[in-house]
Amino acid sequence: MQNPVSTEKLTDLEQRMLALGITAETLIEKFVRGSGSGGQKINKTSSCVFLKHLPSGLTIKCQAERSREMNRFLARRELCEEMEAIRDGKESERVQEMEKIRRQKRRRSRRSKQRSVADKRILSSKKSLRRPPAAD
Repeated sequence: MQNPVSTEKLTDLEQRMLALGITAETLIEKFVRGSGSGGQKINKTSSCVFLKHLPSGLTIKCQAERSREMNRFLARRELCEEMEAIRDGKESERVQEMEKIRRQKRRRSRRSKQRSVADKRILSSKKSLRRPPAAD
């Protein structure tokens, strides 16, 4: 069977892991059953990858793909991204994206709604002045 991840990507990931000080000895890797939709197949296969980096205590669970090997690769890549975010002292892109979506979905405050309605009324009064005079 062909490996779902190219050898170039695997070597790049291994170099990235070594640069961050992540080795096979510092990782606990388990294959667990996934969750979510999928029916009988998801209940029978253990394609979800659970990674724990012992020194930092970071845990990653990846079930993005159907392939165990692909999930292994993705979990390790995600672990590297988390470690780099910690090292650089910034939030990861995924967390930033989640926060952005949360802010977008948040309900508007009463004051904000009132301000919006007031602005609409002002625009409406301006537009009513643009009308041609009625022929009486």
